[in-house]
Amino acid sequence: MADDNRNPPGQDAREKNSRSGVEIHDPDNASRSRRAFLKAVGATGLAAAAVPAWGRVGYVNDDKEEPAAQRPDGEAGPTAGQQRITLKVNGKPHTLDVAANMVLLDVLRHQLDLTGTKKGCDHGQCGACTIHVNGQAINSCLSLAIAHDGDEITTVEGLERDGQMHPIQQAFLEHDAYQCGYCTSGQMMTAVAILNDPSVGKDDLSVREAMSGNICRCGAYKNILSAIQSARKQMKPA
Repeated sequence: MADDNRNPPGQDAREKNSRSGVEIHDPDNASRSRRAFLKAVGATGLAAAAVPAWGRVGYVNDDKEEPAAQRPDGEAGPTAGQQRITLKVNGKPHTLDVAANMVLLDVLRHQLDLTGTKKGCDHGQCGACTIHVNGQAINSCLSLAIAHDGDEITTVEGLERDGQMHPIQQAFLEHDAYQCGYCTSGQMMTAVAILNDPSVGKDDLSVREAMSGNICRCGAYKNILSAIQSARKQMKPA
């Protein structure tokens, strides 16, 4: 008759060797100990790696600012990581502290609240962010703000004079040269630049070519062309 009180296989040997002072390797115990060790090390390593990494994350215009440097004249200088520049925007001078990697578009929109200039593709391909710098049309999403220290900048808000719309603004309105309106400011800024540029032909084909960097996803190109040619008759030569 089988003995119901028999020890599990291997237990007798373990007990015998234990009494004799010989340690027997137990794969099950080793595996459990190894898993526990790896879990502890993994959790500790993850915490140690994550805390300093997230602690280093910083953002442009973050609310938390570094202490401002003190200039010899006693006036507070730009905070750490920023540079002080002066821009003349729509005829008004502005002294600004900007991060070295901040593009001109973001400075205009977020620091000067000139939101007429739009962020479209952010790759210089759609023309929605077009502004004038020293009379030349540029894509402000591709240009670092610190590169324009001392420059004269015109945005769509600066086209009107003394409450009177610019001829291109009036023409866009009269010719219904917009639908959703998102690209309109960039379209108008490019249009003004080419109308002031004597090297651009006055025929429709030349105007289309010069405006090709401005995309209208609504497809209002025919009306935009009509508006530009109409405004040409109202604008004085630059």
